[in-house]
Amino acid sequence: MTPSPLSCDVAIIGAGTAGMAAYRAARVHTDRVLLIEAAHYGTTCARVGCMPSKLLIAAADAAQAVREAHRFGVHAEVPRIDGHAVMQRVREERDRFVGFVLETVHGWPEATRLFGRARFVGANALDVDGQCIEAKSIVVATGSRPRIPPGWRERLGARLIVNDDVFDWVDLPRSLAVVGAGVIGLELALALHKLGVRVRLFARGGRVGPLTDPELQALAQTLFAEDLPLTLNAAALEPTLDGDQVLIGGERFDALLCTAGREPNLDGLGLEALALPLDAAGHPSLDRHTGQWGDSPVFVAGDATNDRPLLHEAADAGRIAGDNAARWPDVHRRPRRTPLAVVFSDPQIAIAGASHAELKASGCAFDTGRVSFADQGRSRVMLVNRGALHVYAEQGSGRLLGAEMIGPAAEHLGHLLAWCVQRGDTVQQMLDSPFYHPVVEEGLRTALRQVQNDLHLPSPPIENCLDCDTSAEVGA
Repeated sequence: MTPSPLSCDVAIIGAGTAGMAAYRAARVHTDRVLLIEAAHYGTTCARVGCMPSKLLIAAADAAQAVREAHRFGVHAEVPRIDGHAVMQRVREERDRFVGFVLETVHGWPEATRLFGRARFVGANALDVDGQCIEAKSIVVATGSRPRIPPGWRERLGARLIVNDDVFDWVDLPRSLAVVGAGVIGLELALALHKLGVRVRLFARGGRVGPLTDPELQALAQTLFAEDLPLTLNAAALEPTLDGDQVLIGGERFDALLCTAGREPNLDGLGLEALALPLDAAGHPSLDRHTGQWGDSPVFVAGDATNDRPLLHEAADAGRIAGDNAARWPDVHRRPRRTPLAVVFSDPQIAIAGASHAELKASGCAFDTGRVSFADQGRSRVMLVNRGALHVYAEQGSGRLLGAEMIGPAAEHLGHLLAWCVQRGDTVQQMLDSPFYHPVVEEGLRTALRQVQNDLHLPSPPIENCLDCDTSAEVGA
């Protein structure tokens, strides 16, 4: 006997960051919300992403601090890395973060949660392991998964791992090949290298990390190559097993960590039956300000959209999609925050606002302000004086459009820059803001002064100019 269909106003597929945000937003309008999950409740961030990777990086930074202590005249013993202890803390703290997420989800009414694999059988209908779900609107928040080149899994078996696997280790490996020099590969390769693992990072193209400014990208390649064995333009790699080791690029490693990008989890959902519009790359053609897919009652949010796969972006997209799904067909366009991306490498990377490549593609007329951290005062004091910052300002208005940087405190400077872009601040308004001495932020002031000069804007009256001359300050 076929079970009677369940009915709801909003069905949400996926209980990660975007799905949970969509659930909260939808329940503002209706209690008839159903959250469907096929694997496990919780977020990529807490389980296999942001938090466990930062735990590993924190351990790596502690080891590096011991190694570098002699440069300050502080002599410590060579660090002894206890791989079991390192990974035990990573797993325990990871489980703690996941536990908070699980507490939240399990605190929601049981009637609003359903465990099973969902598949579309119509724009307003799902099959969940044989149970029919009828919904006025549906949010797809199924996340993404690591992309693995064809044949690698079959060829390497258990010696091929993805970042999800790293955080279940009980000990550190002796050696590891990392293929893919994007954010995930760069962060993990550097951290494991500092923890004593023999690592080589293979970049499938000619770039390392997300920087698009040619000058900064070249600098990044130089800086990371100083710290880490690095092979660029390695797209033609064909790793093989040699006994119980992976042979790649003429070297043998205990395993290969594939960080060659991620792909949306959209297969197996039955979306092909809906005939919804796709972009040139085959991804859902969405309005990122509504989350709506075409003019249908289907909304997509989070990593499933292939649009800025970052936690804060997924949360915002989830809120927008959930709110509009509950309002359907009264769909509202919502503003999106200024883009902000941070890489917790060493040195760190940040992109705030429009990237250099985006500005070039737009045809916007802009000038660039530059600063090197090599001689920046506070950076030299802390022996982190590596990298550079570029700020991009619109010609004519002097408005800050964006910035890219590799250097110290990028995670903090990136926030300040993103806030200024979102507010529409001009370079002069930023220069009129307070800068303490001595701080790394003084490097930003140097870049702002340079671009202000290049913009050839009229100077404000001296009585209105708060940017007093501190050029004589050491390392400002």
